[in-house]
Amino acid sequence: MSTSTPRKTLGTAVITGASGGIGRIYADRLARRGHDLLLVARRADRLAAAASEIRAAHGVEVGVLAADLALAADLDKVARAIAADPSVTMLVNNAGTATMAAVAATTPAQAMAMIDVNVSAVAALTMAVLPGFKARNAGTIVNVGSVLGFATVPGVSNIYSGTKGFVLHFTRALQDELAGTGIRVQLLLPAATATDIWDVGGIPLSQIDPARVMRPEQLVDAALAGLDQGEAVTMPSVQDGDAALLDAFDKARVALFASTQTGKPASRYGVAA
Repeated sequence: MSTSTPRKTLGTAVITGASGGIGRIYADRLARRGHDLLLVARRADRLAAAASEIRAAHGVEVGVLAADLALAADLDKVARAIAADPSVTMLVNNAGTATMAAVAATTPAQAMAMIDVNVSAVAALTMAVLPGFKARNAGTIVNVGSVLGFATVPGVSNIYSGTKGFVLHFTRALQDELAGTGIRVQLLLPAATATDIWDVGGIPLSQIDPARVMRPEQLVDAALAGLDQGEAVTMPSVQDGDAALLDAFDKARVALFASTQTGKPASRYGVAA
C-alpha cells in the first residue's frame, strides 16, 4: 500500500486560445500556482508542445483539446467536456479573433468569425461551467475583453468593438448575478498588447506606437494580481491616478439607464402626450 502524499492541486484551469500569446502565458502562470490545465486552441501541434513544456517545468497535469471555437461542433465538444469535469475550478475565456476594418470592408465570414469566437464561445463556455460552479459555490471565470468594448476606432474596430462590448456587458451582468456567492468573475480589459492578433486583424504591430504596447507577460501578471486583489474589472494599462474614471463611467451608465425609465417621449421631439 502506498504511503505517498497525494499531490495537492488547485483544480483544473481551462484556458482557451492557449497555444500562444496571452493564453500560453496564462497557462504557465496558473501551472506555477498549482493548477492542472486543460488547454484549448485550434493548433494541435502547438498545444502538444505547450503541454509538454508546462508538465516538465511545473509538474502539473496538462490536458489538451484541439478545437476551433468558430465551429459549432467544436464549441459544443469543448462545452460538453468542461461541463462534465468536476475538477474544473477556473475558466479563462481568452480566445479571440479580429478583423480591423470598416464594416463595409469586412466580409460576412470575417464578421461571423468574430461573433462566433468573441461572443458565442464566451457565452457557451461560461454557461457550461456555471452549473458546476454554482453547485460547489466555488469557481473563477476570467473573461478577456478589450478597452475597445467601450470605444471604437472609426473605420477600424467597428465589429470587433461590438463583440467586445458584449463581453463587457455580459460579464458585468454575470458579476451582479453571482454577487454574494463563492464564484469570482473577473473582466479583463487589455489595451494594445504584443500578440499575433494584430497580424491576424490586418494591422501589423509595427504600425502601433511601441510606447502604447504592453508585453503579454506584463498583462497576465497584472491580471492575476488584480484577481488576487478582488478586482471585478482589471484594466492593466490604466494608471492609478485614472482608476476613478471607471467608477465615473459606471455611475454615468447607471444614471443614463435610469433616465430612460419615464414612458414618455422627451419634449424635444414635440410628440403629444
